[in-house]
Amino acid sequence: MTQTYEEHGGAGSDAGTHPLDNPAYAALTGPHARFAERRGRILRYPADVTPWVALPDGLTDADWADLAAFAGADGTVPVLGVREELPEGWEAVFDIPGVQFVDDTVDAAHDPEAVRLTEADVPEMLDLVARTEPGPFEVRTIELGTYLGIRRDGVLAAMAGERLHPPGFTEISAVCTDPAYRGHGLAGRLVRAVAAGIRERGETPFLHTGASNTNAIRLYEALGFRLRRTTRFRTARVPAAVQSSRAASL
Repeated sequence: MTQTYEEHGGAGSDAGTHPLDNPAYAALTGPHARFAERRGRILRYPADVTPWVALPDGLTDADWADLAAFAGADGTVPVLGVREELPEGWEAVFDIPGVQFVDDTVDAAHDPEAVRLTEADVPEMLDLVARTEPGPFEVRTIELGTYLGIRRDGVLAAMAGERLHPPGFTEISAVCTDPAYRGHGLAGRLVRAVAAGIRERGETPFLHTGASNTNAIRLYEALGFRLRRTTRFRTARVPAAVQSSRAASL
């Protein structure tokens, strides 16, 4: 494939208006509103659900100040999907290009081996995520939607599930396979199974991954997802003066 993901324009004529242009904000002001924690115009999920922070378009100085109030003890805050440059004094401590894919011709299908995972499975899910690093998965992430797994000899060999839920769309996330069971097509089967459940609700599956994650990109394209846009996965440290002010007010 000749497309370079870092240079893909992505959104086309619907830029700025489509739910997938700002999926976290669309989710937290829509189907996931029950999870929303708000400060001014800044929204976020509870930290034990997912680290996604939802930022409105056209960020103002007041918005950046409200975002700083959500920083953790280390003074950092995720700014996932924000393309504009950070204000003076803010420092990017993690910054990698990402890509967003949307269902185009996915052959969605339920899988007879895929079982729905429950809260009782969370410790095993967290262990699998820690060993495979598919992206953030917290103790309450399972509350965001359906998670499916395939077991081998009683062991959770692979899983995938639902995360962001902007109107009309559901993100497939936490796609991972235990290294001992790779090469058997389990991830693809689970993505298709999760997509089938999303499709049955009349919604469209989409997903994110790193632009350099060539194995995942190859899988998603083979399954029938198409590249929609590029994005950025960033974590920023708030200015030292802001951190000092926050600490003094506590």
